[in-house]
Amino acid sequence: MKLRPLADRVIVKRLDNETKTAGGIVIPESAAEKPDQGEVLAVGPGRRDEDGDRIKPDVKVGDRVLFGKYSGQTVKVDDDELLVMKEDDLFAIVEQ
Repeated sequence: MKLRPLADRVIVKRLDNETKTAGGIVIPESAAEKPDQGEVLAVGPGRRDEDGDRIKPDVKVGDRVLFGKYSGQTVKVDDDELLVMKEDDLFAIVEQ
């Protein structure tokens, strides 16, 4: 299945958290917090302003982004858990 987000929505796949601390202690998956970083898989065309002109999104496919712990709506597609959220829910683009 392929998703095409509408308006200013983006589809993000969470990036896996480190399951081991710096001291070498393994954190069980049930105790680990959900990561707040992800990779953008799809971007909508952008929202429209009051005049009907399209406002292009700031993010693009492949960007690594930061978002809030409880941001977005979780959807399951082909055994992958993805997040659908508005571009406004993203905090930053992680530049490497």
